[in-house]
Amino acid sequence: MSSTLYFNGPILTMDADNSQPEAVLTSGETILAVGDLEGLRALMPAGTIEQDLRGGCLMPAFIDPHGHFPDPGFIELFRVNLASAPRGDCRDISTALQRLADKARQTPKGEWVMGVSLDNTAIAEGRLPTREELDGVSTEHPIWVIHASGHNGAANSMALQHHGVDKNTPDPVGGRFGRDPETGRLTGLIEGISAMGDMGNTDFLIDRDRFWQGFNATRQEYLAHGVTYAQNAWATREMLDHFASLPAEQDPGYDLVLLPIGELEPELSDGSSSLDWPGNPHITLGPRKLFTDGAFQMQTAYLSKPYYKPIDPDFPQGMTYVTEQEHRFQVKKLHDLGHQIHCHCNGDAGADMFIDAVELALKSNPRSDHRHTIIHGQTLRDDQLARIATLGMTVSFFSAHIYYWGDQHYSTFLGPERAERISPAASAEAHGVRYTIHNDASVTPTRPIHLANCAVNRMTAKGRQLGRGQAVSALSALRAQTIDAAWQVFQERERGSLEPGKIADLVVLNRNPLVDSEKLDSCEVVSTIRRGAVVWTKQH
Repeated sequence: MSSTLYFNGPILTMDADNSQPEAVLTSGETILAVGDLEGLRALMPAGTIEQDLRGGCLMPAFIDPHGHFPDPGFIELFRVNLASAPRGDCRDISTALQRLADKARQTPKGEWVMGVSLDNTAIAEGRLPTREELDGVSTEHPIWVIHASGHNGAANSMALQHHGVDKNTPDPVGGRFGRDPETGRLTGLIEGISAMGDMGNTDFLIDRDRFWQGFNATRQEYLAHGVTYAQNAWATREMLDHFASLPAEQDPGYDLVLLPIGELEPELSDGSSSLDWPGNPHITLGPRKLFTDGAFQMQTAYLSKPYYKPIDPDFPQGMTYVTEQEHRFQVKKLHDLGHQIHCHCNGDAGADMFIDAVELALKSNPRSDHRHTIIHGQTLRDDQLARIATLGMTVSFFSAHIYYWGDQHYSTFLGPERAERISPAASAEAHGVRYTIHNDASVTPTRPIHLANCAVNRMTAKGRQLGRGQAVSALSALRAQTIDAAWQVFQERERGSLEPGKIADLVVLNRNPLVDSEKLDSCEVVSTIRRGAVVWTKQH
């Protein structure tokens, strides 16, 4: 069993005292000891590797508190990336159509062409492509372009036909099909998870072979940025089956927690589901996932007050994805089954639905440590944060939105006053709410240091500081992606801090991120250690 002694650099343990010892000693897959250098040298086994940090900073490896692993690999390998600046270079619809046409020429007739990450708020026309425009690319391929948020998309005629919808198809609860106001003909726009159906799942068009190709590509990306533990936060029945194909004894080179769709219960837990879960220790089941609303870019996040500049006069405050009655039923069901719940709530009115449902569930069935979690929580109010604290809930903020869409929040979505409060982490701290921050990959790429910078310095892509009063310290932003992220999924005894007995998942940075935090983005990952072994090193 190999052992390593790390020393000669700042060490951030992220333990309860935020201690900064002289050295860390690992043995095999675990941390053996933390303390002063000479004391650890006296403890270290013969043959221990002495790793001089040379001034680099050692800390726990990053944990992804909310994302969709391995979706980034699917995009890299199998889909047409239509992201605009600052995530890509697709400036207008004509560029998007040209890229789709190039893919169609390489794709056998009858097979799907899928574009991803197109953002209506960042391209010249300010909209998604129409059915006719996509038909102009090809009428011999189903073409489906999913929005950057993952909550909306645009389809050509062949894709609509495959999806089984026409102008007579009614809108489902929590979704809608775009229609010409005069003829009722479908425009190709599909909004909401219920309307998108299978086409909205991240595993759409992914077979077993493509799944593992995407898994391997995403693993390498995450390890390069110091992330050793991640989530698939919307695990469909088909996605669970892909993960379950890994033999129980095989290490895939990565550790994951899966969040099954809440509607799969109770069948998933009571054994009546046909899923044969192998019990692999590296891929485990975690919270169950629910939704209340959509996303800001197409104004389907559900707000208590209208959008600053509404795009749909019929839905000036956005929309719910579920009826209040059905949502309360699902929350109570999962709560009574003993599951933790992670619920997507972008708008404050969407968050009200979940907070109310949790309060009712707790009244009928008290649980002292449920850790039910609001995902995104971008417009949480102070009165909501007070209730969240009282109810023992927690939040994972989509702080990356500050950079990627902060300018649009200021000018269009929320307006100057409300935009100052997006992802209100400082208010959460003031109310005693434990929280995390996330990228929601593949909506934004998994980049923990940049994400921390978003929460600390709150700068938009155009250089506006958005809500200085909601800024948190670098230490808080790093804890939110290490020990607090572990705690949020009941993993705090296994990982998230440098303490004896925990898994030896570590990262070495080029410098101490707590120094000159206004320049946090200048920090870089030098090496990533997973279970005691170096799995990625920066090439000089």
